[in-house]
Amino acid sequence: MTLSKKHLYNDEEIVIDMHPHWWYLVPRGFSLVASMVLAGFLLFGHVGRYGTTGHFHYHWWGTGLRYGSALLVAVALVVFLGRLIQWNSISFVVTTERCIHRSGVFAKKGVEIPLDRINTVFFNQGVLERLVGAGDVGIESAGQNSRQEFADIYHPLRVQNVIYQQMEAYENRKNDKLGDAVGGSRSSVADELAKLESLRQAGTITEAEFEDQKAKLLS
Repeated sequence: MTLSKKHLYNDEEIVIDMHPHWWYLVPRGFSLVASMVLAGFLLFGHVGRYGTTGHFHYHWWGTGLRYGSALLVAVALVVFLGRLIQWNSISFVVTTERCIHRSGVFAKKGVEIPLDRINTVFFNQGVLERLVGAGDVGIESAGQNSRQEFADIYHPLRVQNVIYQQMEAYENRKNDKLGDAVGGSRSSVADELAKLESLRQAGTITEAEFEDQKAKLLS
């Protein structure tokens, strides 16, 4: 789990919690494999000549290629490991109240989009991305920086549907709470009116005072 539960609100629950798709690592991984293949060819492809004793000797340029290929593999490995660390630092989370995206190894940055501010969710997939189940998800919301895009998401169409489902569920919960609050206030007003009527009939308050308090309650 990439998001700690201590960062959640009271009744908030995590619905989706993921790192980027492994497709995020493919370009750097391909570079690493290609450099290893090239280094293997240069190291074991006999770039040199055989001496009179039958022993193999590298030309000066062959020796340079050996060290150059080894350096190339080392650089490609470091770049791939850096990409892997970045992958581990990126998280995309959908909860019952918001969408969250965070990234950064040392310096952190992130964006949180409340579900009730989201207008549109869209996705984009290339041909290869469809084959591996990866793609990009975009969210348009109200306010500044209204469009946010998140790359290399697992099953973007499924994520789009989940976000819409959570938006609907969130709206339903808000309406239920509002209905309960309105119902409670109406019940309270009715009770207060009944008390005022009892006081009026008992002669505790005058007709004018009754009408005045009644107007205040109804307002």
